Amino acid sequence: MPDTGKTGGSRFSKTEFAERKERVQNLARWLFFAMAIAMIIPLLAIVAYLLVKAWPSLSLEFVLDVPRKGMTEGGVWPAFVGTVYLVFISLAVATPIGVLAAVYLNEYAKDNWLNRTINLAVINLAGVPSIVHALFGLGAFVYAARFGYSILSASLTLAIMTLPVIIASTREALASVPMAFREACWNVGATRWQTIRSIVLPNSTSGILTGVILQVSRAAGETAPIMFTGAVFYKAIERGDIFAYRLNEQCMALSMHLYTMATQVPNVDESVPYATAIVLLGSVLLVNASAIAFRAWLRSRKKW
Repeated sequence: MPDTGKTGGSRFSKTEFAERKERVQNLARWLFFAMAIAMIIPLLAIVAYLLVKAWPSLSLEFVLDVPRKGMTEGGVWPAFVGTVYLVFISLAVATPIGVLAAVYLNEYAKDNWLNRTINLAVINLAGVPSIVHALFGLGAFVYAARFGYSILSASLTLAIMTLPVIIASTREALASVPMAFREACWNVGATRWQTIRSIVLPNSTSGILTGVILQVSRAAGETAPIMFTGAVFYKAIERGDIFAYRLNEQCMALSMHLYTMATQVPNVDESVPYATAIVLLGSVLLVNASAIAFRAWLRSRKKW
């Protein structure tokens, strides 16, 4: 047996180079952890601040009640219902169009000038400011299509605004499905559409939901597009009525309501705008949490 004591330790002990690399790795890990915490702390601070400010007015009664006395009292039920209408109608329009467009671009499109133009249009659409979308919705849906100032016009405007996110996330989800899955289907005689319908789309559903989650968050919080096309300062509806609006009518919305409460309604209690903000934030978080839970369940069923 060789005498390892003369060499200062075991032949498997860490060298100075390995120890230096480990120190650098630990430093990088703690640095990235600190950056993640630095992102979370402002969010928690904002939510805590809103909760403290909103607490005097925040209650279930506040959500279910209607505005009274020039919106200085009461709740946000008409605005809450209007937001639900706008978000889910825009979702119903944007999701199938965005998914089908992504399927074409990822599964069928060839590298030619037409498809490069479509890709460029999707990228540019994602960078258009919301106020420009608002003006487009005003011209295209309110005036040209003659839908008037209505929930339908506002929802279609929101749908166009959120299409790029759904298309991009769906393309990423489709691309993540292994090519071997497609080849196995083609080898047994399946057509391209049968492969997409039976194999590709079911295995990419969890990724598609990512774009839908982002769409819900943005659609619920936008003010300019709905202000120009369908949102109204005040509309009287019955307390607790979930079918208070028709598609050809204008509606209240939480984002618009929050803006008007904070800037145009005098003598309103300070906690009311903050409570409205909490209702809006809580609604978005609830929908997102439900979609994330469903996405996690879908991912748990994957076999690869």
